[in-house]
Amino acid sequence: MREAVGGDLERVERLREAKARLAAEIAKVIGGQDRIVEELLIALLARGHCLLVGVPGLAKTLLISTLAKALDLKFSRIQFTPDLMPSDITGTDVIEEDLSTGRRNFRFVKGPVFANIVLADEINRTPPKTQAALLQAMQEHEVTAGGENFVLEEPFFVLATQNPIEQEGTYPLPEAQLDRFMFNLWMDYPSEEEEQEIVRSTTGLASNDVARILDAKEIVALQDLVRSVPVSDYVIESAVKLVRNTRPQEEGVPGYVTDWIRWGAGPRASQYLILGAKTRAVLDGRYTPAVEDIRAVAMPVLRHRIVTNFNAEADGVDAAKIVEDLVKDVKPPSKT
Repeated sequence: MREAVGGDLERVERLREAKARLAAEIAKVIGGQDRIVEELLIALLARGHCLLVGVPGLAKTLLISTLAKALDLKFSRIQFTPDLMPSDITGTDVIEEDLSTGRRNFRFVKGPVFANIVLADEINRTPPKTQAALLQAMQEHEVTAGGENFVLEEPFFVLATQNPIEQEGTYPLPEAQLDRFMFNLWMDYPSEEEEQEIVRSTTGLASNDVARILDAKEIVALQDLVRSVPVSDYVIESAVKLVRNTRPQEEGVPGYVTDWIRWGAGPRASQYLILGAKTRAVLDGRYTPAVEDIRAVAMPVLRHRIVTNFNAEADGVDAAKIVEDLVKDVKPPSKT
């Protein structure tokens, strides 16, 4: 037992060091996105998936491919378009003829979803039927074709992107499908200094090679480590209390919740708050999460799980503003 605990503590310290090295490697290619990199790593180690929202030109694809290189993972990019079919994602059966016998058999050719990191570029530009093909793989980590199940290789991490500007000709993800994403991350414009550095580093001849920090086997072990991190009842109660305060039918919620929210977050939000808090603590070299970790991951966990009503729209209030207020106003339960 002592050896197991000692091994876990050693892995926590090693992960903290790996996080710093990973940030340094990605900074060689992408500047000014430290927060996004940390949140992507939290989602990956918590076995979650991310919805990444940002205007064109913020290097979302480059960021994800660079992360895959630094983690030595197989990367696949799928450009979602209106004519994309489910088989274009999962794979398809092809007829293969045996030259010696003349017999024909079906053989399954795996699609781009069979990778460790899958970038679903502009996921809302394809119809719901095709979206669902990817979401099934996200939930079950397997693909069914011809009555046979094909298990996806671990780790399996999906990052879907959306453009917040162009909404014409899109198929927005329903709330039930949005709920499958652990985090909803918004990429902001870089600061002036960061943008100057980006221009300076990307308009010359120099190329920056990215070193490999972790591999698939190590990441799976770290995912198991996150699940084994102990968490106090007090932190769990704090997470559940925050989530329940997003539901307008609950007693004692802030007045703006009943005024502005039509549907609040479900239990999956509480689960992801705890998993995100555990992972954040471990990445910081700590062995158990605190309430501050819950608050730190509340925005990306809750932002896409709150459905606002007409009053919120009329008042110019969005889900992010409500989450910000809730994190500030909802106090943790009293310690007994």
